[in-house]
Amino acid sequence: MPSCSTWRSTGSSACPPPRRRAERHTAMSAVVSVRLARPADARAIAGMSRELIETGLPWRWRPQRVLAAIADPQTSVAVAELQGELAAFGIMEFLDDDAYLSLLAVRSARQRQGLGSALLGWLEASARAAGARRIRLETRRDNAAARSFYNELGFHEVGIRRGRYGAGVDGLLLEKWLQVSRAPSD
Repeated sequence: MPSCSTWRSTGSSACPPPRRRAERHTAMSAVVSVRLARPADARAIAGMSRELIETGLPWRWRPQRVLAAIADPQTSVAVAELQGELAAFGIMEFLDDDAYLSLLAVRSARQRQGLGSALLGWLEASARAAGARRIRLETRRDNAAARSFYNELGFHEVGIRRGRYGAGVDGLLLEKWLQVSRAPSD
């Protein structure tokens, strides 16, 4: 896991800030702290997932499921805190050479302040440390803000899952390569 988990938007800490899109973020003078989730965070994470991600979906991330992910050695559940508030979370699973970003959410009042970028940067560093060659994820095809966010952070659209979210809403598959794979030599 990354050893660098706190940064200041002013760049004054020892940790470099994650890549941010200045045109979409307001300046933050407060400290953003990214860390592994603790069991005590499970209820808040499940609530944020229900509120921000699961609208209209048949599945749920209940606190028990979040607790199982926190305990799973093949999964990183990370949270971003701002001014003592759990403001964002991400869940990333590690499968062979791939990392799969299952969920990423930022509280509505904290969006466009760099929290998602900080959290995804932390999770990407975790994936690199775990030896993953790429990160894969899925988002709703009609979620223009998410598509823009991921594209600006180096993710590329690679496929569509028709009707994945019901009522004619497709899923969009994205990926980002972390290492250049080399063809085997003859």
